[in-house]
Amino acid sequence: MSFAACPICDVVVPSAELERHANSHFEDEEELARDMKLSQQLARDMELAQQISLRPTSPRRNTDNWKTGTSCFQSDFCNDSEPSTSRCDSKTSDDAEISIEEKISLLVNLQIKSFFHEVEGGVLALLRRCLDLERENSTCIISSYIDHFQSVESEDRGWGCGWRNIQMLSSHLLMQRQEAKEVTFGGSGFVPDIASLQRWLEIAWERGFDVDGSNSLKNKVYGTNKWIGTTECATLFRSFGLRARIVDFGSKEIEDSDADREAEHVEMNSEAKRKVEQVYGPMNNFLHGRNLRRQQKPVTTGLQTGDNPSTSTSGCSNKMFNGSNKSNIYCKKNIKGHDVLVDWVWKYFADEEFNRLDDHQRVTVSKKNHQGHSRTIVGIQRKEAQHGRPKQYTLLILDPGHKTKALEWSLKQNFGWQKLVKRGVHTLRKPQYQLCYIDQGIAQGKEIEQLKYIDSIFFEA
Repeated sequence: MSFAACPICDVVVPSAELERHANSHFEDEEELARDMKLSQQLARDMELAQQISLRPTSPRRNTDNWKTGTSCFQSDFCNDSEPSTSRCDSKTSDDAEISIEEKISLLVNLQIKSFFHEVEGGVLALLRRCLDLERENSTCIISSYIDHFQSVESEDRGWGCGWRNIQMLSSHLLMQRQEAKEVTFGGSGFVPDIASLQRWLEIAWERGFDVDGSNSLKNKVYGTNKWIGTTECATLFRSFGLRARIVDFGSKEIEDSDADREAEHVEMNSEAKRKVEQVYGPMNNFLHGRNLRRQQKPVTTGLQTGDNPSTSTSGCSNKMFNGSNKSNIYCKKNIKGHDVLVDWVWKYFADEEFNRLDDHQRVTVSKKNHQGHSRTIVGIQRKEAQHGRPKQYTLLILDPGHKTKALEWSLKQNFGWQKLVKRGVHTLRKPQYQLCYIDQGIAQGKEIEQLKYIDSIFFEA
């Protein structure tokens, strides 16, 4: 039996019990964080109620091209050329009803920054060092920056992984993409808590994004513990004008069965959107299937920042960049099973055409689901073929189910981190998976309307 020292109290315990023992130290900390969060939420709701009650009754008005709060949140969400019946029109059916623009303005000012443990030096910097120390003939490509957001036992354990993955992806966008920082969450510059994210999603629904998804969740998520999936992730980011894309991987039989049900779905704006009731997700279950429209928009480009990629003594080339060409050219015809997914992820991160020093766009792929667990992919490792064995790929993930402090300790000690971060193809045991990623740039004009209808590209696995 192997033993290890607890990173909190230095007590030596069996390795199999280390995680449980270490997590027990955080229970009081989580309870305190929960109480603080509840207090903040109560204060925020009281302030919101007071503002609404004191809001004077005013005649109907049009506030196209609005700004929210003190941040420059102007966009083509409300275009002067649109008719007065547009969803973005600030006119309301009742003078006492608060308009969408007013809801956004209030939310921008009242949203709360999410609490998270900030890893000294950055979690991906620690991961990069550990990969360098591995004595393997491999190439590792990882994202540039991301914060780890963990699920809290007393707050969202068991249902909040989708929201935590949105927070992780948001932390990347706010740090690496200035244009995204200016429009996301009203230009606040921080990652909001789950309650605030729930309100942002409901506002996106109210503005006409993903009508089917809104109906399936009964138009309400705020204050609930409802699971969310890839569609909700894409919907939230698209509502800010970000080009969130979805890629599906599954069997031909699943796609054919979906095609047979095509006539059952409602046509919206000459394009249909559909969902599958039971689809499976990363390492567990997955929700939300392919949609009819195949998106052919420009996709995320990536960049290497800092020095050129260098190969360490261990043979692990830590390329600090990623990127993506068009999604539909990322899978080879002769690859079968979930090797298709892994091959796509490798090309997404490693596309040499888009890994340029003068391009400052960078993105993280998020593996999402609804009824099970989900993680965020931050990179991928490839072991070169040797001794007759083919190349072997391993996804590098951040799991919201892991404690951030435990992950930090594991990486700093270079001990046990592989079990927390690495996921091989053999762990992909479900029939279908789905990825969400963010293209570069901000949508304008008619593209905003197109983004309201969630679509995906399907690859047979």
